[in-house]
Amino acid sequence: MMTLDKFEEASEKVKEVVLPTNLIYSEYFSEQTGNKVYLKPENMQYTGAYKVRGAYYKISTMSSDEREKGLITASAGNHAQGVAYAAKLYGVPATIVMPTTTPLIKVNRTKGYGANVVLHGSVYDEACQKALELAEKSGATFVHPFNDETVATGQGTIAMEIFKELPTVDIILVPIGGGGLAAGVSTLAKLLNPNIKVIGVEPAGASCMKASLDAGKVVTLPNVETIADGTAVKTPGDKIFPYIQKNIDEIIAVEDEELIVNFLDILENHKMLVENSGLLTVAALKHLDCKGKRVVSILSGGNMDIITLSSVVQHGLIARGRVFTVAVQLPDRPGELVNVADIIAKEKGNVIRLEHNQFVSINRNAAVELRITLEAFGQEHKNEILKALRDKGYDAKEETPTGMY
Repeated sequence: MMTLDKFEEASEKVKEVVLPTNLIYSEYFSEQTGNKVYLKPENMQYTGAYKVRGAYYKISTMSSDEREKGLITASAGNHAQGVAYAAKLYGVPATIVMPTTTPLIKVNRTKGYGANVVLHGSVYDEACQKALELAEKSGATFVHPFNDETVATGQGTIAMEIFKELPTVDIILVPIGGGGLAAGVSTLAKLLNPNIKVIGVEPAGASCMKASLDAGKVVTLPNVETIADGTAVKTPGDKIFPYIQKNIDEIIAVEDEELIVNFLDILENHKMLVENSGLLTVAALKHLDCKGKRVVSILSGGNMDIITLSSVVQHGLIARGRVFTVAVQLPDRPGELVNVADIIAKEKGNVIRLEHNQFVSINRNAAVELRITLEAFGQEHKNEILKALRDKGYDAKEETPTGMY
């Protein structure tokens, strides 16, 4: 059972491995939402995520025999690093089964802690089934990433730290994948203050916990599709589900497009790299139907590979109107290209790429297609550039960029 005594024990134990992640007051998100917003930056942990808390506490409660058999788990990346790091500290072997879609940075860091990595399946659930099979064959001790009360107790130590810094907190936003973090944080939060509101946040493309709560029992989604790989879970944990039912006040589902924009918000305003799953609670801030509340947003992790980072940045710039492509039809005669360039220059648009296609029409004197990818200051500036081109008689049509650089 997750009791106050166990949470206090876990809080003392995890101090051996966790780094201080003091609350950060966000002036930007506070102004955006009308609430007093604080960030809990678990992305700044040594392993890049909160998962080390539950993994280390779980392993600390094992007998020597259980540890010496070796450890095995399945993970989309962050729990993998937590187990691998804890196993290294205890000097025991660890095998981690990860989905083949796991970002390379998470795979390499897990290997870097000395763990044996097995890539299997396209989602966490498939990797977990493989890990259970390997555990049965080898006799290794399985460490579940979320469906374990002891692991969830370790994750819940985050709430203890939040209350010590901000005793008057009104709302805690917590990401949900399988539910371990949410179960631990919400249970301890309610023990410390029954009146606090704890809201779980899931990706809309993997909202297994909301589906389960609506059904009144654990259900399995037919498929999951989200860029928030750390929370791409089909089936939540049945052992921790009762804690979620009792202590989570609400579930918010966030679309992937919201994560992309909030990635840039966090990066530009707080100079922090937060992975997509960790951004769920930030995106949820705009879904809150309240003002003037003290809200803590848990940033669960920051392990993002460079390719994903590049893709999210580019899509974020497009979503904000900071980068766009315009297609212009113009006669194929000298000076037309200069005229278009002059209009853009006067509007202070910055050309990234230009494609001049003379073969869009059989009659070259009638039409040539000019596709220009531009940088702008935002949606308003983008619209001003488009309007200036149209006011000069050009049929300017906005298109989605096919690659910026």
